[in-house]
Amino acid sequence: MRQDNLSTACTVILLIALFRKLAYNKQAMNNTPRDSFGFLIHDVGRLMRGQFDREAKDTGLTRAQWFVLAHLKRSDGARQHELARIMDISAMTLARHVDRLEGEGWVERRDDPDDRRAKRLFLTDRARPMLQSLQKLGQKLTRRALKGISNEEQAIAQSVLRRIRDNLTILDAVSDE
Repeated sequence: MRQDNLSTACTVILLIALFRKLAYNKQAMNNTPRDSFGFLIHDVGRLMRGQFDREAKDTGLTRAQWFVLAHLKRSDGARQHELARIMDISAMTLARHVDRLEGEGWVERRDDPDDRRAKRLFLTDRARPMLQSLQKLGQKLTRRALKGISNEEQAIAQSVLRRIRDNLTILDAVSDE
């Protein structure tokens, strides 16, 4: 299974573990808080991020920096404030990361042709091979994390995750109104 999104992989693993528990133990939700849905999601994400950090340490990029690059890959040419919203971080936090990434030649700011006050962010040619390397590293980690989990179980977990994401997206939109 090809996975480009490390967060999705973390959540897939979590859901599969939860489904297995529910199938063999009808009282799984009454277990310790550590086995609750929220704790499992958090733990799997934390463990995946930690392992990825260890494996990516030789790149010279911090987690925050490769996180910006990964999001920019999906939204190349985005306005800085749009990227901050997508990443769910403050515009000032993103600006500091972009300053460093720009200084090291990973990204560049360009004037927005539609708004002279705004800047758009673009990956540089230097960033593309690094992103490919990080993507391969993420895919390798995902394969190891999903070891012993069938393609069918992965597909079910992804389907459920999409529905959960859709439900939460609707709730998020309603609460913003």
